[in-house]
Amino acid sequence: MDRPAARATAVHALVAGSLASLLSCAVLAWAGRRENASAAAPLNAVSHWYWDDEALQHDGVDAAHTATGYATHHATSVFWAGLFALACRRQPALRRGKGALMGSAATSALACFVDFQLTPRRFTPGFEHRLSRPALAGVYAAFALGLALGTAAVERRRNAAPAAAPPGQLP
Repeated sequence: MDRPAARATAVHALVAGSLASLLSCAVLAWAGRRENASAAAPLNAVSHWYWDDEALQHDGVDAAHTATGYATHHATSVFWAGLFALACRRQPALRRGKGALMGSAATSALACFVDFQLTPRRFTPGFEHRLSRPALAGVYAAFALGLALGTAAVERRRNAAPAAAPPGQLP
């Protein structure tokens, strides 16, 4: 992959992953408040890879659990978005409309499968210990929506950028 393509893929991963992270975090907080009376509980649980089972029970907002949980969730969101961005690079139909929705849904489903079927317990998302299955489905649906919306934003910006002039000519 050449430098401009690598840069475009990285930007796509950062934008789509960040939006997917924010939307899924909003659902985590909403579901946590609804099911645990603590919006922070599911996000704190993500930090169980570092803080062990203590994080699974922590309800309050603090730097140790909440910040670690959010940073972990955000990093993994950007990771999955990076895989989706690579797929979009190879299959341009995934960058638009129905293709973006279906591709982001497939990426989210794959992430869910890997998270709960292939990952050792210590490295699972953790929020599954604080949320119901319907809430988990909502988290992964929000993640997919964020990937699709982030992809649409990147594609809109890419299409709005002026075309590069051939070498030796002004744009």
